Amino acid sequence: MNETRRRVMKQAVTLAAAGSMGFPILSQAAAPTVINYGGSAWLGHYSAYIAMKTGMMGKYGIDLRWQAFATSSSRMAAVMAGNVDIAGTGVVSALALMASGAKQFQMIATPNNFGKAEGMLVRDGVKSLNELKGKKIGVTYASSSHVLLLDVLAQAGIDPDKDVSIINLPSTELLTAYRANQIDAAVAWTPTFNRIRALPGTRILLDDSAFSLYKSYKMSPGPDVLLVRSVFGKENPAAVKGFLQAIFEANAFMTQKPEEAAKILMELTSLTMEEQLSTIKQTEWFSQADQKALMENPGNFVIGLQKLAEMLLKLKQIDFVPQVRQWVNATYL
Repeated sequence: MNETRRRVMKQAVTLAAAGSMGFPILSQAAAPTVINYGGSAWLGHYSAYIAMKTGMMGKYGIDLRWQAFATSSSRMAAVMAGNVDIAGTGVVSALALMASGAKQFQMIATPNNFGKAEGMLVRDGVKSLNELKGKKIGVTYASSSHVLLLDVLAQAGIDPDKDVSIINLPSTELLTAYRANQIDAAVAWTPTFNRIRALPGTRILLDDSAFSLYKSYKMSPGPDVLLVRSVFGKENPAAVKGFLQAIFEANAFMTQKPEEAAKILMELTSLTMEEQLSTIKQTEWFSQADQKALMENPGNFVIGLQKLAEMLLKLKQIDFVPQVRQWVNATYL
């Protein structure tokens, strides 16, 4: 028996003895937990994208797999089907599922507060909502932009079924339709919002600050939330906690180093540096410390969401008002 074989056998015997005596045996580091994430180029996903690209997710033992969806409703469908583990989403589609009694997901955080990255874009000659009577307005149905449109029309006493023509278009098609004069106005979120706004002869008629609940609760028509698939969260609580740690670390990065963050995010959004930097700076990026007041017992944000659910019922976007706090799980924070 050569020396190498003797050494290997001796190590094996020593390890076996240690195990039989109850001493822990050190093993290789555990493989990172794979999280399938549902995202898009909307600012609600900036945190996850930054955390993925900079290695923040990896630091917390997470292998984040990015899946892109054009709308929140399609993203939520993937969560319901079990194809996405964690998703960022505008809350309108989540509230619609809550109203139907769906229990496949839980709300675990809200990453930001925005108000200037979504709104209604019109031709330069249009000065008020009343001037859009008889015109075509493009918007993505079942989205925050759709809720904003219905709310501001109601505030102005405009009947959405009789006074204007609302055209349902995916967010990715709004720019083409507006440019081709197929619609007279568009209600959109960034980056589509920025691209339409940049067209000659176009102006912002209003943004999310015109929304009824924004005035009272600083609640946009479709605030961003982070959701976890209930089964995944139950089976991988440490991974969900690590995911949120990386999210809040990314938020701090965007707050403290917006120029560096903008360079990374331009890969996702295709915005110019000026547009990207402006979007980052005009958004409030919540910290982990912020979440307690927002999410717990039940939290100001959750109270605002309840008011939003009540509004959605009045706007005929849902058939039942859910008790939002039943879907909140703040234990991962």
